[in-house]
Amino acid sequence: MINKVILVGNVGTDPEIRTLESGTKVARLRLATTERIYNRQTQESKEYTEWHTVVLWSGLADVADRYVRKGSQLYIEGSIRSREWTDKEGTKRYGVEIVANDMKLLGRRNNDNAQTAPTSPSVSATPNPNPAASAQAPAASPQAPAAIPAEDPDDLPF
Repeated sequence: MINKVILVGNVGTDPEIRTLESGTKVARLRLATTERIYNRQTQESKEYTEWHTVVLWSGLADVADRYVRKGSQLYIEGSIRSREWTDKEGTKRYGVEIVANDMKLLGRRNNDNAQTAPTSPSVSATPNPNPAASAQAPAASPQAPAAIPAEDPDDLPF
């Protein structure tokens, strides 16, 4: 059986970073992916945007904390996880998340408040049911996917 997801999209808000009691870092972010479909009969293009919740553990969370901001373009590989929880009012909630085991920062974002990321860093974590497992350190990846050019970086779909 295979459970694999590959996404390329733009981050909708700055990542939410938490540190567990064990000292393990966890990041959660929202990633927008947009699909453009051209209708030959009407000669019109339509865009469909999907929002994904991505969870990053340990080393990936550390890289997200240091380099990922709203508008960053990311390549994410991971797996789909469903989860169930009870909120403060006692209502059962359900959600679907992408648990990332690989992340590549695409493009560059000039922001005085964020540190400048190295060119195309690639960070991977070995899939492991133990989220406390550490990820590899960031390293330049000569085979990183090419950045998808944006028409206007201020014209993001969120």
